[in-house]
Amino acid sequence: MEVIFLGTGTSQGVPLIAHPNTGLDLSNPKNWRTRSSVHVVIEGLHVQVDAGPDFRWQCLKNKIPAVDYFILTHGHADHVVGMDDLRRYCELRFGAPIPVYSTDEGLERVRMIFPYALRERPVSSGYAAFSLHAMPPVLTLPNGSRIFATLLPHGHFNTLGLVFCEAGTGAKFAYFSDCKSVSDEAIALAKNASAVTLDGLRPGPHPTHMSIKDAVEVAKRIGANRSFITHMTFQVDHDTWTPILAQDNVELAFDGLRLQL
Repeated sequence: MEVIFLGTGTSQGVPLIAHPNTGLDLSNPKNWRTRSSVHVVIEGLHVQVDAGPDFRWQCLKNKIPAVDYFILTHGHADHVVGMDDLRRYCELRFGAPIPVYSTDEGLERVRMIFPYALRERPVSSGYAAFSLHAMPPVLTLPNGSRIFATLLPHGHFNTLGLVFCEAGTGAKFAYFSDCKSVSDEAIALAKNASAVTLDGLRPGPHPTHMSIKDAVEVAKRIGANRSFITHMTFQVDHDTWTPILAQDNVELAFDGLRLQL
């Protein structure tokens, strides 16, 4: 299994205007964060999770060759509005629609924003086409690998927590972004994971996201081989926090990070 972090930030991942009081070292490329999304290659199948406004640039930069499945964790703008740029991947599928999986809330947001793409084939060459599906508790892929889904609280609705299990190698990758907490069920699903990624918005508390401290506590409960934090604001400087988190065997993810599991 290969995991590619296309983006690890939020809409506040980098300050709009550099200011000395942000504490963010903009000379460090690992502090330049685009909106969070991840691409998982699981026994040859390409699964894209979320697509924010930076999605096209992320795919070009990371040389993403295909998208076989798309999973939308939830319908917030920084995760959904880049879906139109899936159109090139539809062309590579000879016009076949891309299967899109999400919660009821996420699917409704796709219907509102992309009504022209809800077709069995693109309306014309170069357009996107999506087939919408409710994300099941377990999505079994044609190659036998499985993606487990669980609901995590995120403000007034739930977001999808995902655990990828590769059939041939036994590798397991958990992705729990955009959540206020991680349930016991989700922690049980992520046990024995090769790597886990957790929402860690900023050092201080937030009403709908986990803080860095929260993420570290969840990482300890899961006990994965490697634990990463994603969806960070500009309040998280890479070089400042790396040695602090290393004491708890937790790492900061960064745009372009690739894991071979």
